[in-house]
Amino acid sequence: MQPGGELEQLRGIVRAFVDERDWDQFHSPRNLAAALTVEAAELLEHFQWLQHGRPDELGAAKLAEVRHEMADVLVYLVRLADKLDVDLLAAVQDKMVLNRAKYPADQVRGDARKYHEYKR
Repeated sequence: MQPGGELEQLRGIVRAFVDERDWDQFHSPRNLAAALTVEAAELLEHFQWLQHGRPDELGAAKLAEVRHEMADVLVYLVRLADKLDVDLLAAVQDKMVLNRAKYPADQVRGDARKYHEYKR
C-alpha cells in the first residue's frame, strides 16, 4: 500500500459513517477539536490513579476500553484533518523535522525537559 494509503482508507471509512448519518452539518473544525479533546480526556481517565498505566495494571477489560477510546481519538483527529484538508502523514513528517531541531538527540538524550529548559 502506498504511504498514507491506510490513513486515506480510514478517512474514507469515517466519511462514509458520517455521511450515512447526515452528521457533516455538526462537524465544524471547532466542534471536532472539542470532541477530540473530550475523547482524549476519556482516554486519560482510564489511567487516573494508576502508577504507570502498563497493561498489567489495566487488565484485559480496561485495556479493551482504552483501545476503544484510542480509536475515538483517532477518528476525530482523522475527521478534523479531513475537514481542514490536512495530510496527517505529511504533517507528522514536517513536525518531526521541527522536533529534531528543537530537541537534538545528542543534547537531550534521557532528559524530559522542554526545549526552552535545557542549555543548548
